[in-house]
Amino acid sequence: MKKRTFIKTLGLGMGFGSVAGIPAFAKDQPATKNLLPKRIQPGDRVGLISPSAATGDIMEFTFAREALEALGLQVQEGKYLTGRRGHLAGTDAERATDLNEMFGNEAIKAIVCIRGGSGAARILPLIDYQMIKNNPKPILGYSDITALHNAIHAQTGLVTFHGPNGSGSWNPFNADQFRTVFFGEQNRITYQNETEDTDDLVIKKNRIRTIYPGKVSGELVGGNLTVLTALAGSPYLPDFKDKILFLEDIGEEPYRIDRMMSTLMLMGVFKDINGFVFGQCTDCDPTGGYGNLTLDQILDDYLLHLKIPAYRGAMIGHVPKQFLLPFGAKMTMDSETGILETNGPIFQ
Repeated sequence: MKKRTFIKTLGLGMGFGSVAGIPAFAKDQPATKNLLPKRIQPGDRVGLISPSAATGDIMEFTFAREALEALGLQVQEGKYLTGRRGHLAGTDAERATDLNEMFGNEAIKAIVCIRGGSGAARILPLIDYQMIKNNPKPILGYSDITALHNAIHAQTGLVTFHGPNGSGSWNPFNADQFRTVFFGEQNRITYQNETEDTDDLVIKKNRIRTIYPGKVSGELVGGNLTVLTALAGSPYLPDFKDKILFLEDIGEEPYRIDRMMSTLMLMGVFKDINGFVFGQCTDCDPTGGYGNLTLDQILDDYLLHLKIPAYRGAMIGHVPKQFLLPFGAKMTMDSETGILETNGPIFQ
């Protein structure tokens, strides 16, 4: 899916007061310690919502439902799933209502976002975070859903899940990730890039590059770089102290990646984190100008001097095969082997 091209900042001046019965919750609500969701099982009912951009192809709703059903789940669509207001999937109040109602509905065991795009940040003041704390359940999505992962974790401590959207690719790799994370009973989940044998003497696809070697532990936070930096200065970012930060992006030229990395640097993020993982930067090639820093040069500039374990090339982001990661969970990482691993429970 394409990048957000409209909303780069939290909805300032949008009149986010009490709308359609949804209160504007206090922005200084303190974060709590990690809150684990309840595990789901085959046969459970999941809610399908669209908190960001509208879905233009009506068949995408069918594809998302059929994919989740093929995974063994029942699907309940949000009341405003197919809504539209401009580029958004309905009004801010409608999209927030679907999210709040899915968390409040005891019959719904997990929530899947159908797509990203743009607009999730607009509904952050309308989310009922106390409702979420009282009804912890998994929520899955990526790209613009980064806004929800960060806000929900910052405000409630809930561990959420960064991975395929409902209308995304459900190839065998992604389907196996889903079953392993949500249906499996493993005490430890390991994430390491898939490699493919070819007739070349050297494996080239899905290779990682170690920026700085080492092993480290910490809670995993991050997501889409553009969406993450657009939350700067808001109460919807978690504390980055001692965290492992993961990032990805799409459709951003290197100078824009550099600008956003400098924003994180000026926020003090890099000096606080324990480790760093960059996934994929899809369609991030330069288009011209007087010259460009490479992505490797940019990452080295911001990270090498910190001497923290860091690597790039993980299967995270806008790619067909992608990791399904527990956002906010305790993890370990090895930047030389490119391994991320859970280091504690991710469900109650």
